[in-house]
Amino acid sequence: MAGTLTILGLESSCDDTAAAVLRHAPGTAPVILSSVVEGQAALHTDYGGVVPEIAARAHTEKLDHCVEAALAEAGLALRDVDAIAVTAGPGLIGGVLSGVMCAKGLAAATGKPLVGVNHLAGHALTPRLLGEAPFPYLMLLVSGGHCQILLVRGAEEFTRLGGTIDDAPGEAFDKVARLLGLPQPGGPAVEREAQAGDPTRYRLPRPLLDRPGCDMSFSGLKTAVLRARDKIVAEHGGLPRQARADLCAAFQEAVADVLAEKTRRALDDYLALSPEAPMIAVAGGVAANGTIRAALQSVAEARGVAFTAPPLALCTDNAAMIAWAGLELFRAGRRDTMTLAARPRWPLDVASGGMLGSGKKGAKA
Repeated sequence: MAGTLTILGLESSCDDTAAAVLRHAPGTAPVILSSVVEGQAALHTDYGGVVPEIAARAHTEKLDHCVEAALAEAGLALRDVDAIAVTAGPGLIGGVLSGVMCAKGLAAATGKPLVGVNHLAGHALTPRLLGEAPFPYLMLLVSGGHCQILLVRGAEEFTRLGGTIDDAPGEAFDKVARLLGLPQPGGPAVEREAQAGDPTRYRLPRPLLDRPGCDMSFSGLKTAVLRARDKIVAEHGGLPRQARADLCAAFQEAVADVLAEKTRRALDDYLALSPEAPMIAVAGGVAANGTIRAALQSVAEARGVAFTAPPLALCTDNAAMIAWAGLELFRAGRRDTMTLAARPRWPLDVASGGMLGSGKKGAKA
């Protein structure tokens, strides 16, 4: 579909309620007219992780307010948008259902087209939202509930080259933070603590690096941190602050090493396609980690490949990425009906199916 499009996006797959308005004219960079995100961290603090029932209820209470705020910030009314895009999965089913029902209501009331979006596609297409990534590109999607290395050929064309077989890195960061008495969310807490740490003081494993392929595992790494902590506590009668910082630095370095090596292996398969403008991209909440970004950038520079990572506000869950993915699908002719279903699992690479396991931040896909 040619011409300028304005899309309202809704996101509610985990513990962030979000709405955004995005506009794009062919041949120009997309413009985020508004992006509103209401976090729920305070609601889940006492439970050590996201409680699905609490998250779903909060989404139901906040979605309409987020939509109103996004439209007001953009200076538009519902009649001014061309379509409504909504995360239809994967994720915590109660939250996904809240967003889908809200979007259906808006579409029914206004007659606007409805577009269901795969949450993972939102992350995977974020480099194009930034106007930086012609197809095909290599994507490391790394977040609280997901970790995949993808060959992105189009808005609905994804080939998974590797993924986690157990914990996603973000989930591992959260668990390590709890083991070490750090606050949630664990990713930023561990990264802050690691700044004062020595990553070489404690030797931690790099799971699956001794095996071929691009699949990853982080559960054993988390267990190694637990054992190291217990040994330190037994020797010192507690966990000294410096030891905790060193453990955080060692854990973070191990995750970065695994992600970098697996991306390096996937890069060989990608470059075999002879892309005109080769690029490695990273997206998802864990993409905000500076050590991980630096490791991936080094991989790209060593092979003369471009590297892109989104600004921090577009790493974590947001509705601007959903609006953009919806816009790409809408231009391609996608329209959904009122039968659009919320899906807890929804693999991007349908041919490969879903990865095994499910984390606290949603079903892996």
